[in-house]
Amino acid sequence: IAKEVAKLLEMKAQLGTDEGKHKFVLKTPKGTRDFGPKEMAIRERAFRAIISCFKRHGAEVIDTPVFELKETLTGKYGEDSKLIYDLKDQGGELLSLRYDLTVPFARYLAMNKITNIKRYHIAKVYRRDNPAMTRGRYREFYQCDFDIAGQFDPMIPDAECLKIVHEILSDLQLGDFVIKVNDRRILDGMFAVCGVPDSKFRTICSSVDKLDKVPWEEVRSEMVGEKGLSPEAADRIGEYVQLHGGLDLIEQLLQDPKLSQNKVAKEGLGDMKLLFEYLTLFGITGKISFDLSLARGLDYYTGVIFEAVLLQQENEHLEEPGSVGSVAGGGRYDGLVGMFDAKGRKVPCVGVSIGIERIFSILERRLEASEEKIRTTETQVLVASAQKKLLEERLRLISELWDAGIKAEMLYKKNPKLLNQLQYCEETGIPLVAIVGEQELKDGVVKLRIVATREEVNVRRESLVEEIRIRTSQC
Repeated sequence: IAKEVAKLLEMKAQLGTDEGKHKFVLKTPKGTRDFGPKEMAIRERAFRAIISCFKRHGAEVIDTPVFELKETLTGKYGEDSKLIYDLKDQGGELLSLRYDLTVPFARYLAMNKITNIKRYHIAKVYRRDNPAMTRGRYREFYQCDFDIAGQFDPMIPDAECLKIVHEILSDLQLGDFVIKVNDRRILDGMFAVCGVPDSKFRTICSSVDKLDKVPWEEVRSEMVGEKGLSPEAADRIGEYVQLHGGLDLIEQLLQDPKLSQNKVAKEGLGDMKLLFEYLTLFGITGKISFDLSLARGLDYYTGVIFEAVLLQQENEHLEEPGSVGSVAGGGRYDGLVGMFDAKGRKVPCVGVSIGIERIFSILERRLEASEEKIRTTETQVLVASAQKKLLEERLRLISELWDAGIKAEMLYKKNPKLLNQLQYCEETGIPLVAIVGEQELKDGVVKLRIVATREEVNVRRESLVEEIRIRTSQC
């Protein structure tokens, strides 16, 4: 034993000499953050609004693993593929963290041979991006996706996706917004008539997609200088991508001598016209803009694409002009499921992703500015005592309330002062206090105190649950 103790003491001494060298840094990894009770209360409020909208539109919910086989994700994201997080080989499988929820959804459909589903999925995704934390850009973040898969008549599901975006952004009261729409077929047709070689379609597409962030001159020089496009073709593209409008612009382009001759573009314009007719019936065209600069960089889109952008309010003190940008996006991707199917069977899909992190950053900033007090619990009543030696009675009463489904708390002290118990309610926003005292016990009542007005009423013990329900439903 003495030998073993000596050995341990020697090891301890060796470890002790290194104490100053390895200072343990307490921080979250780059591009991630913790969320305290206040932030989570804001998030839950937003999630509730979004989920209730998805359910209102008849969606089912699914979940998929946080990592996929690397080959599942490879080649689906165009130039963004470099942002995928690869994991070390674990047990003979090359894995990557999911980059979005759309590709796993397509894999799920193909694997389970599902040809028809309307689903939503809210989960974390991972991107090895350069984080911009103030703008809600992280390396680990939530996505809220709604998708309709199946063979349907043109533009009906697409119009519903846009209606959903409109409902959610209106419900969350984020301020004025516009939903830009375009169609990959219109873009491809436009590139073709402007003289872009087929092989450059996708890479030129990702340049055009930057137009909401940088001026046309910079996009043009990237196309010509970095991507080898002829200056004439770039100029022709410039004439189109600066156009935006509504049904009138669609009609104008249907008459365009070059575009109207292109079969693909004509198809896209015809569907866009139909889409606008449905959006008119939904009464939301006031917030929709047909925008030829919208490209959305992802490779898998095949038809309608859209993006919701918050418009800068003058009274919003954000870090930089237009710093929030896109808060939702999506589109039609008819070929993605077929990429996973051995026989290449296609399942047409259209979907939308709500940029929840950006929405959270706006809501957080707004609440900070308003100094509104946020409740981080849903406690309806605090069970309190007016005298000493009533712990057993408090425990008995709180148990009755919990069993009846009432959200209740009590202080973890045998004999807490009544003033401390009341102050706790003020601080945490608990609306009611159920006070047990010796006299109340004799009379078979509980004193119910309304924290906001300080009014007190005696309620018979057997009626307490009902009384709490009535009073908290009015809060």
